[in-house]
Amino acid sequence: MKSLAGIVLAGLFVLDQSGLCLAQPAPAAAPSTRDAALADDAQRLADKIDEIIARRWKAEQVIPAAPVDDAAFMRRVTLDIAGKIPAVSDLHEFLDDSAAYKRRHLVERLLESPAYITHFSSVWRAVMLPEADTDLQMRALVPGFEAWLRKQFSANASFDAVVREILTVPVDPRLAANPLQPQSDVTPVGFYQAKQLKPENLAAGTARMFLGVRIECAQCHDHPFDDWKREQFWGYAAFFAGVERDQNAAAGALDAIKELFGGRSLSIPGTDKRVVPTYLNGDSPQLKFRDSPRTILADWMISEQNAYFARATVNRLWGQFFGIGIVNPVDDFTAQNPPSHPELLDELARQFVAHKFDFKFLIRAITASKTYQLSSRESDKSQQNPRLFARMALKGLSAGQLFDSISQATGFHESVTNRNPFGMMNNTPREEFVRMFEDSNETITERQTTILQALSMMNGQFVADATGLEKSAALVAIADFPLMTTPERIEALYLAAFSRKPRPDELDRLVLYVDTGGPAKDTRKALSDVFWALLNSSEFLFNR
Repeated sequence: MKSLAGIVLAGLFVLDQSGLCLAQPAPAAAPSTRDAALADDAQRLADKIDEIIARRWKAEQVIPAAPVDDAAFMRRVTLDIAGKIPAVSDLHEFLDDSAAYKRRHLVERLLESPAYITHFSSVWRAVMLPEADTDLQMRALVPGFEAWLRKQFSANASFDAVVREILTVPVDPRLAANPLQPQSDVTPVGFYQAKQLKPENLAAGTARMFLGVRIECAQCHDHPFDDWKREQFWGYAAFFAGVERDQNAAAGALDAIKELFGGRSLSIPGTDKRVVPTYLNGDSPQLKFRDSPRTILADWMISEQNAYFARATVNRLWGQFFGIGIVNPVDDFTAQNPPSHPELLDELARQFVAHKFDFKFLIRAITASKTYQLSSRESDKSQQNPRLFARMALKGLSAGQLFDSISQATGFHESVTNRNPFGMMNNTPREEFVRMFEDSNETITERQTTILQALSMMNGQFVADATGLEKSAALVAIADFPLMTTPERIEALYLAAFSRKPRPDELDRLVLYVDTGGPAKDTRKALSDVFWALLNSSEFLFNR
């Protein structure tokens, strides 16, 4: 039975930020035979993940951490898939569910939610357009590119189709003169604009994102720590020669012809040598007159026989859910940086290909594994090596996750009418917060808070409003509900912020603080202090 605190918050959070009722969902339709088969396939892969990981534990005498309870699992998986903490109403519904496969059903609901589409579009925009996180001008490209990504995730497009469209999208050569020119159509052309239409930038970006290799160090000289040669870099860059602007020709006709026929070769800067399009494995395709090099590159890149593509993608997704890749960093596949579990990486890649490059299939398998469901709390010294996955890594929330989670906890709703459709100099609370809390560190287990960010969390206007008695919908509802006791009010705040009830020692300490009114001798103000402290705690700031 729900506590009074749970009933109050469940009623408060019936509407999520999209305005959709989550407290009383429609009955789930019976799964189709195909859906049931896919679920079984995902479970088999989850079992294989656990088998391979456990084999390594046994070999190294590792004692894994304990499994997480339902509440901790829900918070973790909701942050990973939907990008924010769960609503209290959803938490109660999940905890009250006695179905044997309720965790699997939760994942399905999250994968079908608008929040999954929005969150994954944001995550993969950051991967594909990292320039927008550091260059204010490049922010103009974000709305259009994320709109295109949302379209792909809404349709559950296969990732090979997503990459093919990026690689083959028509590019107007006139964009070279004005790379930030807004696009009327929802296409991934912003990818080329962010790379300034330069073949070397496009080569470095696509190799990192889609193949997991850092070849940019070979742009000016042979790679000092790897086998990549300068000629290999420029041979790969030659696939993008068709979008290289000819600086010695007038804009217009010649550029259009170069884009139409895709270019055929590229000069290595500072030399007299020209190179033709060449795959990273050393093969050079025989291009016919009307062949587009970018289309030929796409055919090779997403081929089932290309060992780079599937392995790089599953490794990046694994890193998103576990905080560390099987190859880590996730975009640094080299002989000197081998995978921690080669067999696991190969199996994930094989299954990804076999299931038509379906993200949702991989997510189902990863989240169904016992490895993913381990606690982050260290219970044995053998768990200290993060690459053994004997406990879950603590993952710092991204700026977007943090804002959306504070909004979820406090009942804040941002007015869509205040948003700037062009994405530049947007002064909405979310945009200001995300700009403040952006972290250039790609390793989510090593995110650091700056002094300015810490001050913003402690004294910033958004957090002050979110935890103040004047504007916080959640706090006002809890503080003013007449039938609640102080322990129930504390419990309600913990459920909203941490997705768990307070431990007895926490409850005793905070009840005493609230009942005595804190420094101001005001019980309502003391309750506000407690909420502020919860939202500023490390437990809230991390996905654990």
